[in-house]
Amino acid sequence: MPNAFIRRRGTIAVAAVALATAAVCGGQAASAATTAEPVSTPVEIRTPDGLLMSYIVNARIANPGQTLVVEAAVEAAGGVVVQSWPQIGVVVAHSKVSTFRADVVAKGGNAVESVGASRTVAVTEGTPEAVGASWGRGAADYMKGAKKAWNGDVEADATPADGTDPREAEQWDMKMIKADQAHAITDGSRNVLVGVLDSGIDADHPDLAKNLDVANSVNCSDAGRPSTTGWEPTTSDHGTHVAGTVAAARNKVGIVGVAPNVRLASVKVVNDDGFIYPEYAVCGFVEAGLKHMDVTNNSYYVDPFEFYCEDQPDQYAAKEAVRRAVTWSTTQGVVHAAAAGNSAHDLADKSSFKDTTSPDDQPTPAGYVTRTLNSGCEDIPTELDGVVTVSSMQRFPAGTMDSRLSAFSNRGLGKIDVAAPGSSILSTIVRDNGYGTKSGTSMASPHVAGVLALMKSVHPTWTPAQMIEKLRQQADDKACGTATAGPVCVGPVEDNSFFGEGVVDALHAVS
Repeated sequence: MPNAFIRRRGTIAVAAVALATAAVCGGQAASAATTAEPVSTPVEIRTPDGLLMSYIVNARIANPGQTLVVEAAVEAAGGVVVQSWPQIGVVVAHSKVSTFRADVVAKGGNAVESVGASRTVAVTEGTPEAVGASWGRGAADYMKGAKKAWNGDVEADATPADGTDPREAEQWDMKMIKADQAHAITDGSRNVLVGVLDSGIDADHPDLAKNLDVANSVNCSDAGRPSTTGWEPTTSDHGTHVAGTVAAARNKVGIVGVAPNVRLASVKVVNDDGFIYPEYAVCGFVEAGLKHMDVTNNSYYVDPFEFYCEDQPDQYAAKEAVRRAVTWSTTQGVVHAAAAGNSAHDLADKSSFKDTTSPDDQPTPAGYVTRTLNSGCEDIPTELDGVVTVSSMQRFPAGTMDSRLSAFSNRGLGKIDVAAPGSSILSTIVRDNGYGTKSGTSMASPHVAGVLALMKSVHPTWTPAQMIEKLRQQADDKACGTATAGPVCVGPVEDNSFFGEGVVDALHAVS
């Protein structure tokens, strides 16, 4: 995957959607981070006539009426409405018209808050020829959806099983977060559903099949439109590995996940080329809310930018759409865990490094732009408010239960919520329905998603805000340490730039 790791603390909004107040200039948001900071390096996204491009158009007010106006403006400007999310006032459009961005504002007037291209290359998925029947396709279809029923076998909730699985002894990571002790109390509830926003989950893996909720799985990689087909992995086993850490079943086969009795939904947001475009992520978060998932795991950053900057119009529009989707799904009761990233950056000080890998959907790295960043540039979704941001730890010294920050892990005072194991993690893979190790903050985040699933199992009435507060309070404090080389850790033992409020604790979550 191009972004192979595939915000931290902020008050979770209680309104349906908190719209940004940035002014619209030529149909594109023109917001600045602060006057004291440098402007981020511009990235031009060329949209010549005849090239099929994908756009995000955000309504000024998130309601069905305003969204209908935006849809009409898209069509009047020579575009096709691919997907519409009236819950959050976001429309995904395709167009071959070079002036589409300005034209849609001219046609939509005050109804349009922002518009931007969602990638730097032409659309490869194709454009739907007619209005689809899937819920959320158009504002006129608003409120026609319904929660799907789970089709799996009903089992007793929160009942730890006897015995161990063959490779459980190799799972040092589970011991480090006390998941093995938590399992003596509960393996989780079948009422809890975890959405794995990733590259798909292997449906016939013996450690995953029992827990996979097929009815609530969805594919969002077809231009950002939800589909009940195509959610299994095609070119990557990343999502399968993540899913195993969250909820590999206790079945005397292979390994055991953090929450081995909860259900998993595959929410595919990665296309066959390995990209997670903004419209895919928006679809994933909204579908998580529509399907009343309890937890999502997000081990990725949204392509094609490692950091989306508020003062760049195209990037702003995409970031605003993802932000709305995260906020709306949170109001539906979904709590989100996300990987901090694998670039060894200090997320609290964007002036300390440059983004050298964006936009990553260019045919060759020669298309990358070395970008100066400011505080309005964020890695999404992990830096969005209300998302649990997870850094990665490795065992050190080897073979012990001691740990340190993984060398690749992003960090940042006030950015990291909690830490979890992420180096050389054993989990499920697609090949031969087997098992393998992977490293990354991608592997750390699902430990936290699993702990949140256990927490929800024993506290079913807790809101996302309550769960995040308790997760942070219950984490085991971890001091910076005394390393003499590498990045500098700052902050007290209770909350520092490497580990946030500490190592996530599964036992406390269920106690």
